[in-house]
Amino acid sequence: MSQPGLNADQLKQLIREVPDFPKPGILFYDITTLLKDKTGFATLIDRLFEHYQHHEVDLVLGMEARGFIFSPALAYRLKAGFVPVRKPGKLPAATMRCDYALEYGTNSLEIHKDAIERGQRVLIVDDLLATGGTAEATAKLASLLGAEIAGLGFVVELDFLKGRDRLKGYDVMSLLHYDK
Repeated sequence: MSQPGLNADQLKQLIREVPDFPKPGILFYDITTLLKDKTGFATLIDRLFEHYQHHEVDLVLGMEARGFIFSPALAYRLKAGFVPVRKPGKLPAATMRCDYALEYGTNSLEIHKDAIERGQRVLIVDDLLATGGTAEATAKLASLLGAEIAGLGFVVELDFLKGRDRLKGYDVMSLLHYDK
């Protein structure tokens, strides 16, 4: 049963488009304007929950930084734990690391080595699916720790960058799609 809330077009109207950020030629979809709208934020969490509520999720993994916004709220709704996946040097205990390519550069992610128990089902959540590098790196880290990937959920997908192609074999769901 669908929760009341905003439709995709209404959610898109709440997203600010910022040209030439973080560098010239990039159009940045700024979700902070959507997040401050209480109905918009609630709709995002409700829609993600509706899609994943029957996926038997033990942990929700959120990538730094904007994945931290959605993952704990969704984990709460799914009655699951939350695991942060962070940039290097931010986690205090022993970590695993994975390097990946971004739409506009490279980066690395780390996760605590004891964050996931073998066989736990994890849901990976982030704000944006662009080239798929961040999500792919997170899925690799989770798999190396013995996780089963229950799915990958995103608020925005930039379809023209074909990031979904890097995530074949996974249940990938994006709430909002942009073709250009």
